[in-house]
Amino acid sequence: MKHIHIIGIAGTFMGGLARLALELGYSVSGCDQHIYPPMNDQLTELGVKVVPNFSAEQLSLQPDLYIIGNVAKRGMPVIEAILNQHLPYVSGPEWLYHHILKDRKVLAVAGTHGKTTTASMLTWILDYAGFSPSFLIGGIPENFQVSSRLTSSNYFVIEADEYDTAFFDKRSKFVHYHPDILIINNLEYDHADIFPDLAAIQKQFHHLIRTICSNGTIIYNATQSSIKEVLEMGLWTPTLSFADTKGYHTNSSVTDNHFPVYWQQQLLGEVQWDLFAQYNQLNALAAIAAAKQIGIEEQISINALHYFRSVKRRLQYKGEVAGVTLYDDFAHHPTAISQTIKALKSKQKDQGRLLVIIEPRSNTMKLGVMKHTLVLALQDADLIFIDAQKTPWDVKTTFSTLSKQTIIVNGIEQLTHKVLQEAKAKDVIVVMSNSESQNIHDLLLEGLKAKALVQS
Repeated sequence: MKHIHIIGIAGTFMGGLARLALELGYSVSGCDQHIYPPMNDQLTELGVKVVPNFSAEQLSLQPDLYIIGNVAKRGMPVIEAILNQHLPYVSGPEWLYHHILKDRKVLAVAGTHGKTTTASMLTWILDYAGFSPSFLIGGIPENFQVSSRLTSSNYFVIEADEYDTAFFDKRSKFVHYHPDILIINNLEYDHADIFPDLAAIQKQFHHLIRTICSNGTIIYNATQSSIKEVLEMGLWTPTLSFADTKGYHTNSSVTDNHFPVYWQQQLLGEVQWDLFAQYNQLNALAAIAAAKQIGIEEQISINALHYFRSVKRRLQYKGEVAGVTLYDDFAHHPTAISQTIKALKSKQKDQGRLLVIIEPRSNTMKLGVMKHTLVLALQDADLIFIDAQKTPWDVKTTFSTLSKQTIIVNGIEQLTHKVLQEAKAKDVIVVMSNSESQNIHDLLLEGLKAKALVQS
């Protein structure tokens, strides 16, 4: 048994990698600074020793290999000690390819939005069809309750992230995966901390396409001109579209919880499920298309999606108290925020107000690159709460142009108090953040229960 030590183990990718390494028979430890659900729960269940810092003292664990995540930077004591002592290290994506992916048929899901949900749908379809795939996903699919697993199957589903690999490898993580089947859901500007513009991201997607075998398949969203521009840079692999009549598509005029699936002009069946939002329909079309490439008939995929249970923190229902409904969502890009709001407003059908809680915590949001676009994305909300505690730009001035009522708070205590003060029956509350949100959902549900008791 070999011992690996993972630097930045609390991220969804590295935490999932830890599980895979354990299933391969490795001894695993790791370190990180900010460890929160659901990943801390998963690591605890696995019995992984986690050092809650980046100190050099942890080298005393004497692992055989260090796997370094992109959270690790030069100047961190543990990184400087590894380099100074010439200890063996590798990036997570590189380790994953050489130890697991290279011997399997890889189905990768890329794009700015919807990667986690689409990868979860695809994994579930394969599992339902009896393929029992291995997977590594940047979230916790509720059908599996874990972010990764390793099976004897020849198939591996992976969420293919465009973020950089490590401090010593500035290529996007997904160039290491060499997928046979690639889904590109959409492509927008994001990750302003490492990419100067959309063109820089498109270049990384072009590099990814260069790695795909000529007998594979690229499945892409036909409505996205940014994706078509990437394909025009060079293409050596057959393509398949969705969201247009040349490929897989649907009729978006139908109700949210069921929609028909077409291949060109042929009706293949109707998905009936508990999910809502048009973007989930597009995610489903992409997953159906990918499954077809490995021989799973569309009707089987459609049947499988009836039992799909979504992903934790992806428009996840958290509960209802005194007529107030609470959702949790990972949305942190203006486009995703806007889509989530539209989906919830459509579901409400004007029966109540939509209260939106925003925590601008992503690296892009902290830089303020999209702050004005964020204002536009919130136009359809009825009441907006913004936690400005860790936001370096002037939130008050930025949101002064928004016609909707906006309440700016500083910290979780003030945020919870203000939301509970405003919430009333028939309201829907959604928390949108890519951070741990400090258990705000539990605090709100408990507060709503207490408020209901006082008023009864």
